[in-house]
Amino acid sequence: MKRLISTLAALALAGTLAACGGDADGGSAGDSSAATIQIGSVYEPQNLDNTAGGGQGVTEALNGNVYEGLFTLTDTGAVEPLLAKEHKVSDDGLTYTFTLQPNVKFHSGKALTSADVKASIERVTAANSKSARKGNLEVIKEIATPDDATVVVTLKSRSISFVYNLSYIWVVNAAATDLTTTADGTGPYRLGDWKRGSTLSLTRFDGYWGTPAKNAGVVFHYFTDATALNNALLTNAVDIVTSEQSPDALAQFTGNGNYKVNDGQSTTKLLLAFNDKVAPFDKVAVRQAVSQAIDDKKLLTSIWGEYGTPIGSMVPPSDPWYEDLTSVNAYNVEGAKKLLADAGLPNGFTFTLDTPSYDPHPTAATFIKSELAKVGITVNINTITADEWYTKVYQKRDFAATLQEHVNDRDVVWYGNPDFYWGYDNPKVTDLINRAEQATTTDEQTTLLKEANKIIATEAASDWLYLYPQIVVASSKVSGYPVNGLNAQFFAYGIVKN
Repeated sequence: MKRLISTLAALALAGTLAACGGDADGGSAGDSSAATIQIGSVYEPQNLDNTAGGGQGVTEALNGNVYEGLFTLTDTGAVEPLLAKEHKVSDDGLTYTFTLQPNVKFHSGKALTSADVKASIERVTAANSKSARKGNLEVIKEIATPDDATVVVTLKSRSISFVYNLSYIWVVNAAATDLTTTADGTGPYRLGDWKRGSTLSLTRFDGYWGTPAKNAGVVFHYFTDATALNNALLTNAVDIVTSEQSPDALAQFTGNGNYKVNDGQSTTKLLLAFNDKVAPFDKVAVRQAVSQAIDDKKLLTSIWGEYGTPIGSMVPPSDPWYEDLTSVNAYNVEGAKKLLADAGLPNGFTFTLDTPSYDPHPTAATFIKSELAKVGITVNINTITADEWYTKVYQKRDFAATLQEHVNDRDVVWYGNPDFYWGYDNPKVTDLINRAEQATTTDEQTTLLKEANKIIATEAASDWLYLYPQIVVASSKVSGYPVNGLNAQFFAYGIVKN
C-alpha cells in the first residue's frame, strides 16, 4: 500500500553516515558512472513487498529501480510502456493483448515470461493483498498466457484506467519467495543490503535489458529527525534529500551555491478522514461543520510556511479532472456553528482523533483540536503507530476520525467504494465513478469525475487539509534526479555526480 501508511524509520547514527557518505562514491573522480549516490529519506520501508503493506518507503526505493511494470508512470505523470513492447485493445474494450519486451531477465538470471506477469497481477488481486490498487483490478475476468511472450487479459467491463492501473503492478519472478526481505525484479538495480533503521543499498544490474543506470548504485539513508537529515546533506553524508521535511531549514540551502532546492509537484494530500458510517459523522452537516471550523490555510502556513497548496478536494492539480474547490466548505466559524445547530448538536460533541505518531500528524492534530474547540467540539487525541493505524483504522474501521496522508494521484475514485475505510456511501457518486471508468474517451471520463468530485467536496466526505509540497534538495554536484515524486516513486537510475 502506497502512502495510505507512511512510516518513519529509526535515526541513522552519525558514525554510520560518516562511514557511508562524504566523498566515498565508490569510483574514481570524474567518472560519474562509477559513483554511488547517497540519498537521504524519512521513509524507510516497513517491508520490501508492495502487496504486504510495505508503505511509501518501499515504493520510493524499489519502484522503477528494482521492479518494473508493463507500463510506467513517469515523473511528469505520463503513462508509458516499459516491459510491454506493444499492446492491443479489442473493439469492445474488454480484451487487452500485451507483447513483452524480448531478452528481459530477472536479477536471479531467470528469463521473463508471460507466466511471471500473470502471477504478478494475481499477487495484487489476491485475497491477502494490501495493495491500494487491488480494488481497481477487480475488473479482471481472466488472464491467459498463450505463449511466453504474450499476455491476454479479459475484463468484466470496460476500464479506461486499466493501462494506468497496470503501471502500479510490479512484475516479480513467479518463483521468488519471501519478498518481504528479498527482491527479484527486472529493473536497472538489484537489491543490495538492507540494514533496518539505517540504510538500504541498490547496485547496478549489469544484465539489465534497457538503458543501464548512469551510476554504480544508490544508498538510501533513513532518518526520523528532519534536522539530522539536513545535517547529513550539509556535511556531504548524503547527496540528495528526496522530500524535505523542515521548511524552516531551507534558508541554509537556498542561499548556498553548493545546493539546489527543487519545488516539484506533489500528489500527497493530508486528510482529516471521517468514518462516515459512525455518528455523528454520518451526518453531512456535521462533516461540513468540522471542515468549516478548521482554518486549513493557517494550518498549512504554520507547518510549511510559503510551501504547499490549499486543496478543496481529493483531486490534486496534476490530475486531469482537477478543479479549484477550495471555496467549498471554506473556513467559516459562524457557518460551522449554524450547521452544528441544524444537525441537532448546538453544544457540539466529543470525538477521538486517531493520529499517527510521526510528523506532521501530531502538530496537525493539536491545531485541529484548538480550532474545533471554538465551535464547542472536544477532540481527544489518540496517538498511534503506523502499524496500529493500519490494523485499527484501515482494517478494522475502529475509529471516528483520523489523520492520514494519501499520496496517490487519481485516487478520488476510492470515494466510489462504500467499503473503503472511510465508509463514504453515496450511490450517485458510485454510479458516476463507475460510468467514468467505463467511458470511451478521456473527455467523458473527466466530465463524470468532475461531477463526482464536486458532490464529494460539497458533502465533506473528508476534510482535505492541504497538498504537501514536494521539495527535493540536492548537492549542486548531482543532477538527473526526479523532482515530482508522483506516488512517492523516486527514479534513481538517471542521477549522475560530477
